[in-house]
Amino acid sequence: MTIALYNTQTRTVEQLRPITPGRVGIYVCGATVQGAPHIGHMRSAVVFDQLRRWLTYRGLDVTLIRNVTDIDDKILSKSVEEGRTWFAHAYHYERVFTAAYEAMGVLAPDYEPRATGHVPEMIELIGRLIDAGHAYPAADDSGDVYFDTASWPDYGELTHQRPADMSPADDTPRYGKRSPQDFALWKGHKQGEPLTASWNTPWGRGRPGWHIECSAMSTKYLGAEFDIHGGGLDLRFPHHENELAQSRAAGDPFARLWMHSGLLTVGGDKMSKSLGNSIFAHELFAKLPALTVRYFLSTAHYRSVLDFTEAAVAGQQTALDRFANLLSRARGLLGEAAPAVPSAADGYAGVAARVPDAFAAAMDDDLAIPQALAVAFEHLGAGFRALEIASAPGAGAQTRVDLAQIVGELELMLDILGVNPTDPHWATGAGGDDAAHAALDALVGALAEERLAAKAEKDYARADGIRARLAEAGVAIEDTPAGYRWQLKDEEQD
Repeated sequence: MTIALYNTQTRTVEQLRPITPGRVGIYVCGATVQGAPHIGHMRSAVVFDQLRRWLTYRGLDVTLIRNVTDIDDKILSKSVEEGRTWFAHAYHYERVFTAAYEAMGVLAPDYEPRATGHVPEMIELIGRLIDAGHAYPAADDSGDVYFDTASWPDYGELTHQRPADMSPADDTPRYGKRSPQDFALWKGHKQGEPLTASWNTPWGRGRPGWHIECSAMSTKYLGAEFDIHGGGLDLRFPHHENELAQSRAAGDPFARLWMHSGLLTVGGDKMSKSLGNSIFAHELFAKLPALTVRYFLSTAHYRSVLDFTEAAVAGQQTALDRFANLLSRARGLLGEAAPAVPSAADGYAGVAARVPDAFAAAMDDDLAIPQALAVAFEHLGAGFRALEIASAPGAGAQTRVDLAQIVGELELMLDILGVNPTDPHWATGAGGDDAAHAALDALVGALAEERLAAKAEKDYARADGIRARLAEAGVAIEDTPAGYRWQLKDEEQD
């Protein structure tokens, strides 16, 4: 078995050689919970979920850490705009992200650390950098602490840039910096910011910079050196470049291999607030099944640009319907003889079927999921032919054995990719009635609060449009003196 993955740092496809044989540690940059997740967030989550499922199937013991950034400039400013305390704002959108992950069938990480829970580790790491001569407190008494990029000769090694060609770090004003490229490790508390958003340090009260958070959290749970660091391509610079520099400058070997999922465009354009073309997960799930969205996100190689249109997503439903049709009919014919195929959730323990060699070769070759799906489609055709033979009058027992083998292999392939339409998860929305209702509550809540904000701005057309979208999805929303309440239309009739 040889698993090869593209390393962004070396720009080559490399063999995965775990630091500890049989075990793989993965750190994925998760949500900055300033607002609701968009479809780009979901693409990255699905990519690393599929990587984890495949490594698990290959017999590796995978530990996946996905962080939550719950303190930063935008969280502070947006919490004021939406009328919440910053920590309540962050927690609200953390729940919305979690609901979206669950709706998409993304397995929960082994641990999901919050930045605010790891400030002592960040302070300790900053102290190590100052002692090593790679960081300095600002000379302007602001309480800021900066990484000294000129002190680290390898700065730029991840993105292959020269510091002189890099954009200035815009995370704080330049007054206390030695160089425009120096980035903030710690931000001094500013007048007007809530005192609760600051911690005591040897350099004064303040809060962590973005980059130091992930360096501290990844090494706490995976060690000073770990196997894979992942995230979206948009995080490569400056976030991951700065993580790598500060971690290695502090003496940590850090990540061996860097993986980045490609960008997702909308109608050929990059998603941006200025273009107003952001596709939010809760809005998309109100129109299209989450399984269809996940399948669409699997149709292009994870490193390539994927262009989103609603028509492109909806067009994938035909493929899913064909898989569901075969599996349902085959299971009906086979009955008790059908092979029991375990899921990713149980680590594929006691696997009754093996994936075809061509599927394994595709997945081992830098997670080539489009090629792996092609193997699944070959099995789909073979399955329909086997079903016809096994259903014929007088068909022998061997025909059912052949069909069972094809069905078992096909279900296992689809389960590894997380797109098995017969998985009970997709019947309930989030793996169970209670979980499904909780996920739906968070997603509806995000739309409901957007509607309330529109009403407060007297934008009644927008508010009515949100109500109409919810109604189309089967959700009835009602304003009450205590706020809004919602229920499914079927529940209204009960």
